[in-house]
Parts: sequence; C-alpha cells; structure tokens
Amino acid sequence: MEALEQNPEIISIDRRDIDRRDAAISNIEVERRQRDRRKKVSVPLALYIKQKVEQYFTQLNGHDPVGLHTLVISEVERPLLEAALEFSGHNQTKAAKALGLSRSTLRKKMEQYRIG
Repeated sequence: MEALEQNPEIISIDRRDIDRRDAAISNIEVERRQRDRRKKVSVPLALYIKQKVEQYFTQLNGHDPVGLHTLVISEVERPLLEAALEFSGHNQTKAAKALGLSRSTLRKKMEQYRIG
C-alpha cells in the first residue's frame, strides 16, 4: 500500500488499463446484443400489441382499465404520423397519401399530437 501512495503514476496507469478493459467489454457486449437482435424473429405488429395489452391488464392487479382505446391509439398513432412525415421528407400531401388520410385530417392529427 505504501508503494502505491508514494508512486501515484502506478494508480493512473492501472485506471487507464481498467478503462480500456471496460471499453473492450462494452464493445463486445454491444456486438453481442446486435447479434442477438438479428437472431430474433419479427413479431407481427398486431400480435405485439395484443401481448403488450395483455401485459398491461396483468399489471393492473385487479384494477379496472380506463381509457384503454385512447391510450393505445395515441401511443401508436403519433409515431406512425412521425414516421410517415419523415419518410415523405415532411411533405404533408405525400405523408397523408401514404397514410390513407386527407391532408386536412393529417394536419388536425399533427395539431392534436403537437407535431411540428
């Protein structure tokens, strides 16, 4: 212990080695997670939503759900609108067409969700 206190450079070298090791572990972990994601089978959106709603019911612990339709629609609709707008380069006419909505309906929904 005395040798470490007398020579602080040893500690800083050790810390750098630890930082490098942690960075290497982090990179390995990131690569492993990416491989795992690629292996996963895609789940249809309808099945995924059904599973999540069932999970929601389980988490209620006997309480009655309230406003579930509004909750689910708002959670799905906002990212759907955002994705369509990004895909169309923020061209509202093209986004509305892709969504099967009129441009005025898209604009109303954009206002509703405060999408700029």
